[in-house]
Amino acid sequence: MNNWIELLHHYKKIGQAVALVTVSKVMGSAPCIIGSKMIVCSDKKTHGTIGGGKMEFEVTATALDAIKQNKFTEITHTLGPKFEQCCGGVVTLIIEPMIEQSDLYIFGAGHIGLALANILKESPFKLHLLDTRKDWSEQLTLHDQVHYNAMDFDLYKQKVRWGAQCYTVIVTHDHVLDFEITALAISQKTKYIGLIGSKTKRQKFHLKLQNELQIRSGLDAVHCPMGLDIGGHRPNEIAISIAAELLKTYYAQ
Repeated sequence: MNNWIELLHHYKKIGQAVALVTVSKVMGSAPCIIGSKMIVCSDKKTHGTIGGGKMEFEVTATALDAIKQNKFTEITHTLGPKFEQCCGGVVTLIIEPMIEQSDLYIFGAGHIGLALANILKESPFKLHLLDTRKDWSEQLTLHDQVHYNAMDFDLYKQKVRWGAQCYTVIVTHDHVLDFEITALAISQKTKYIGLIGSKTKRQKFHLKLQNELQIRSGLDAVHCPMGLDIGGHRPNEIAISIAAELLKTYYAQ
């Protein structure tokens, strides 16, 4: 496979996790050579070959597990009866997961949004804190890992990096804005949508989505109320519960 660099660039651009499989050592007779490469995608699609047969089938399964665990792996296979190949050689392969960093967009730089950004500053997420209030950032103290943006809601659809690695937490100062962002997130490909609010707010938004926007699923795909039920009602405690749910979702993918 000669176009593996271009393929990796393509999958990075669209935000899809893949694993690069490389033959690092060959001893004896084998249907591949050192440097042979194969790309395994999280949706089980593959590019290239490391020799085919049962060995390639099992290596693909191992690569999918490496993607899930985000773990570098080295494996060795002897090409005997187990792999229905009679070459008798030994092949060592390196499996490198290439996982695009997940984006977490926190809509609303109030007490909960700020606390959540601070809690998750040393996490797998690339942190984005957004607030539509002008000059609001002047009173904020942010960690350098938090990317702050005061863009208007009208720009969210084109500027937010929606996709399979996009996580959203909606905790703005305005219920109308909460609703608009929620509806937008539902319409896009989004890994996690969390909305601050009570069961009453959930029911109100659910019916409004169904009746006004004809979104039949309503809030079915939205975590509202969001966060793990750990107790506590202070902003920092709520942020901890949301952070726990986000990390639980991330590590379960």
